Formats: sequence, C-alpha cells, structure tokens
Amino acid sequence: MSSKFELIGGLTDIEVIAVNLSIRELQRLKDAFGGRRWRKLKGVGLVRFPNGEVRRAEVHWYEAHGIGRRKMKVKRVLD
Repeated sequence: MSSKFELIGGLTDIEVIAVNLSIRELQRLKDAFGGRRWRKLKGVGLVRFPNGEVRRAEVHWYEAHGIGRRKMKVKRVLD
C-alpha cells in the first residue's frame, strides 16, 4: 500500500513474520543498511497519511539489532 505516512504513538500486536534466510530481500537490506540478523515484523498502530487522515493500520517493517526499523509500510487499513 503506502510508504508515505507518519506513525502516531506506538505499535501493538507485534509479530515476527520472517527471520534471516526467510526474508526475500535479505541481501538488499544488508547492502543498504548493514546488520547481520534481520527480521520482518508486523504490528498495528495509528498512522497519519499525507492528506491528514488518521487511521488504524497494519504496518510491516524490517528490523536488525543496532540498525533499527527500516522500510516501514502500511499493509492495510483496519478501520
């Protein structure tokens, strides 16, 4: 869906979707950001879209120790 949004507050219901070799774009993540043990996660939170609309949405992202969250995107709007 969209990658241009602002996350408002924290995320809940965080789950690990994939770890290391299960991630299809693992090599691209390592080349772009470094890091060794990447995980793909999902969670639910409030997001503000560029048009000002605030919605509850499912968000997906990649994360590695010492690197933090990268490539966050809204997967779907829940309300």
